[in-house]
Amino acid sequence: MCGIVGLMIRNPALRGRLGEWAQPMLVGMTERGPDSAGIAVFTEPVADGLRKLSINAPAGFDWSALRATLGDGESLEVRANHGTLVTPRDPVAVRAALKAAFPQLLVLSAGRAIDLYKDVGTPLRIAEKYGLSGFAGTHLVAHTRMATESAVTPENAHPYTAGEDWCLVHNGSLSNPYSLRRKLEPLGIAFDGDCDTEAACRWLEWRMREGDSLETALAKGFDELDGFYTFLMGTHDALAIVRDGFACKPALVAETEDWVAIASEYRSLAHLPGVSKARLYEPQPERIYAWRAQA
Repeated sequence: MCGIVGLMIRNPALRGRLGEWAQPMLVGMTERGPDSAGIAVFTEPVADGLRKLSINAPAGFDWSALRATLGDGESLEVRANHGTLVTPRDPVAVRAALKAAFPQLLVLSAGRAIDLYKDVGTPLRIAEKYGLSGFAGTHLVAHTRMATESAVTPENAHPYTAGEDWCLVHNGSLSNPYSLRRKLEPLGIAFDGDCDTEAACRWLEWRMREGDSLETALAKGFDELDGFYTFLMGTHDALAIVRDGFACKPALVAETEDWVAIASEYRSLAHLPGVSKARLYEPQPERIYAWRAQA
């Protein structure tokens, strides 16, 4: 099962309504994924030379202990058990320092534009916990999970990230995640959990880091990623979706001049303003669809 949700605001004047429109989309996918949920929001980027890291903490974590370690130019904003750390330091070094000092923390994402929230529980509970309806930005990617082959934990919730300002959600099942891991781990690529989606995310990011465009990496993935899937991906300025050659995992796209919306089922699109006049279609098998945010 699982449910995927994506929303891009094409009209810059409407970007303040991103979360307001996205929350019913996410909640509409509850029956497809009641175990856990996650939201990656792409906002106005922080200043050049800065990075922001999204951090998940266990209940009861003392955020003041982390605040005490902050250096010059660093800040920390806390929302429930989620922290956004803005830093001028290399995010790879910050990750390593956090892991050494606070092993109970999980760094969910890094980049200039992405904020990532994911947790265990129903989509409505998670949306309300983190204030999804108040989010503003250019676009977001979200997911509701029904676990089939790995534990229900924040680590195994979607979206998955790798590198910077890049995330992926998945409806489907891969049959070869461990062969992908055996290929990537000797290259120094570490994994946070044991979900098959993480293997796809890290494989695609590795291909892009090696010089492939997203489109080229996805095209190679048709041969390397074995299974059934609909992948929805976000970058700092784009949304993209692709389905495997059988296209048995559902997806529907709706487009207007003001927005592009994607969901596993129409019920998560039905509330959107102007949807009755939107262009509606199902993405075709092994065809890559992508949309860019306006500057």
